[in-house]
Amino acid sequence: MQEIILASSSTSRRKELARLNFKFSVIPPEVDEDSIKNTETDHLRISRKLALLKARNVSLLHPQAIVIGGDTVASFNRKLLSKPITMEKSFEQLRMLAGKEHSLFTSLVIIAKGEEYIHSVTAIMKMRDLSDEQIHRYIEIDEPLHSCGSYKLDALGISLFQSIDCEDYTAIIGIPLIWTASILTQIGVSVP
Repeated sequence: MQEIILASSSTSRRKELARLNFKFSVIPPEVDEDSIKNTETDHLRISRKLALLKARNVSLLHPQAIVIGGDTVASFNRKLLSKPITMEKSFEQLRMLAGKEHSLFTSLVIIAKGEEYIHSVTAIMKMRDLSDEQIHRYIEIDEPLHSCGSYKLDALGISLFQSIDCEDYTAIIGIPLIWTASILTQIGVSVP
């Protein structure tokens, strides 16, 4: 079987891809995300560019492998929501999002045999009304300091939401598995 590499440092993406039950390795890409985020204003395009750059970065080093790269971007009122890094910024983001809708853009790229396949999913995320106490308790438990939007959807963060509207719920965790399984099958990977 052809080597498959996940070009990501995300543990969530690693866990999701493992659901498809094939062997793969993980190589974190070296991509300057800030340079794209600081020059591009279209948030869907940011997620697509970053997914493509991540996959290409690893594919250059492993041209014979199937390389999968992805990126997720959260957006509220045309403002990009970055990874908060501190508890204070995480609280600010969650306070701002509580009771409101925002968008989550996930893009995935698969590079195989010189072909690039790209897919994006937009999710409309409606957060519940949350008290300051609930927000503080959530941050303490889940520690979402390295998650865009200040929540971890593969953990307790899912409890913050009233509704999520998207074509493939696995995309909100970082990999749209329906599309991924379809493309991998198309290029010769046995799934399942």
